[in-house]
Amino acid sequence: MSFEKVKHYFGGVGLGDRVVERDQIGATVEQAAISIGCTPERIAKTMSVLIDEQPTLIVMAGDAKIDNTKYKAYFHQKAKMISGELVETYIGHFPGAVCPFALNEGVRVFLDVSLKRFDIIYTAGGSLNSTIKLTLDELEHHSTSVGWIDVCKGWFVN
Repeated sequence: MSFEKVKHYFGGVGLGDRVVERDQIGATVEQAAISIGCTPERIAKTMSVLIDEQPTLIVMAGDAKIDNTKYKAYFHQKAKMISGELVETYIGHFPGAVCPFALNEGVRVFLDVSLKRFDIIYTAGGSLNSTIKLTLDELEHHSTSVGWIDVCKGWFVN
């Protein structure tokens, strides 16, 4: 159902052809990059967290990791991941298929600056074998993000 919601949303804005089902994506950023034919850092990872008990997504580059110090400085609390069995209930997509589109009401989306290195990125598409190719402007617009933040480490400007 999650994939259908994402496909329907993008079809409604004229970008339905960007939502692609693939034979297999894989369970890691590296496997997804090989399947798509891009570098791993262009895979937009979407982390599901609770901030003040509100479901929130943080979208970051494939080579980035949450920096606990930066996270706590920005959100004034430690990172609290949503447990796997509750992700779909809170977010509207199940683990491995979480993307920042067609979400449950009230889910906030933040985009990490680690993505700003790229003109094109790839997100999950609501299923374990779907992806969406987007520009950063399209990602920002269609995710209805709260804004850009800097809470990651481990990535480098190319």
